Amino acid sequence: MRRAGLPAVGAALLAALSGCSQGEACAGYGVVSGVGVTFDRQGYGDLTGGSYELCARGACAKGTLRRERITHVGLPLPHDVDPASGPVRFRVTRKGEGRPFVDTTADVRLTHETDGCGGGAYNRGLAYTKKQGLTTKIPKAVSDAWSRQVGSLATADPGPSPSS
Repeated sequence: MRRAGLPAVGAALLAALSGCSQGEACAGYGVVSGVGVTFDRQGYGDLTGGSYELCARGACAKGTLRRERITHVGLPLPHDVDPASGPVRFRVTRKGEGRPFVDTTADVRLTHETDGCGGGAYNRGLAYTKKQGLTTKIPKAVSDAWSRQVGSLATADPGPSPSS
């Protein structure tokens, strides 16, 4: 009987420490502020080895493009970021070229994502397609293609487990 009370005490302690009431688990553990762009590379040919740059609120994320149809680029922002409208700039440069062939900016207001416990973070997802440019309205075809791509990378066989 003594052991049965420990989970209840643990849940109450977790709720008190997390700021949640009635033993509710906080859904937003790890919620961070940021901006993300899902880039549909269809129609651009092979961009493997090219580079991208995503900038917002005085911060930038840069990287190299891998071989894939959809690229997702994320830029973490400070927790106390100003959510007011501001420019988000996205650039893509082909491997071996000095100037970007995609260089676009959109004025974007960040939206609040709650953590389920009274806090949260400000973020915004965007998409870039050849046809629509940089937009906050992510086309269903792009989100579906991203889901299929991520799903194709998953495997049911975790491989050999490490030796103990």
